[in-house]
Amino acid sequence: MRNGGELEIKNVTKRYALANGSEFTAVQSASFIVNGGEFVSIVGSSGCGKSTLLRLIAGLDNEYEGGIFLQNTPIKGTSLSRGIVFQDHRLLPWLSLKDNISIALLNTEGSAKEKEQTVKEHIRLVGLEGFEKSYPHQLSGGMAQRAAIARALVNQPTILLLDEPLGALDAITKMRMQEELQRIWRIEGASMILVTHDVEEAIFLSNKIIVMNTKPGRIAASIKVDLPEPRDRAGVEFGVIRRKVFEAMNSGAFIHESIDNYII
Repeated sequence: MRNGGELEIKNVTKRYALANGSEFTAVQSASFIVNGGEFVSIVGSSGCGKSTLLRLIAGLDNEYEGGIFLQNTPIKGTSLSRGIVFQDHRLLPWLSLKDNISIALLNTEGSAKEKEQTVKEHIRLVGLEGFEKSYPHQLSGGMAQRAAIARALVNQPTILLLDEPLGALDAITKMRMQEELQRIWRIEGASMILVTHDVEEAIFLSNKIIVMNTKPGRIAASIKVDLPEPRDRAGVEFGVIRRKVFEAMNSGAFIHESIDNYII
């Protein structure tokens, strides 16, 4: 296990120029901190700027106002210190599962033997031993996403970004993958940021939930999730937090609170 990186989003605003000469503000004055090793989810309705914010953290877009800092260092461009998993697994169809994971190590330091061992360890981490030679079309949706997670983690990033990685899975597979993702997070120790529409998923996985609202995309609440493990989706406290998240999604004011201190 390694220590996850601390990420600070400081007064970030992202605007897009439109064809008619006007501007569209996708994210406005967003600020929050992800502590080292923390699992944070960003939730909100479509168009609230969740994925835009994740792209900025990943370094895929450097045109914005404000600052994004990892371990107190400004983020500029992509880096192996930040892994990312999308809703589409994006495995290369002509490569085996093992080779799809290995490709992430092509331009990194280390001997071939060391890289092979690292790939082997991450295949084991995501529970895909025995499928090393399988191709993407031979894998289920959940297995393909596990492979994508292994590929994102094989460089040992200090922070893993997850953009709706379970959104295309059926309900049962999705719940199982949530449990797997939680297990992997505990073992790896990396900080994780999950973008999701699924409030229940966010509560099940997170230490903290950032709620965003639309027009323009802005942070409406930062809600601490301090529930006992294993988390009971049908439990009273789980339901209380669910209600808080939904109320915050309909609120225009910023709320910073914990489960013991919540005011609308």
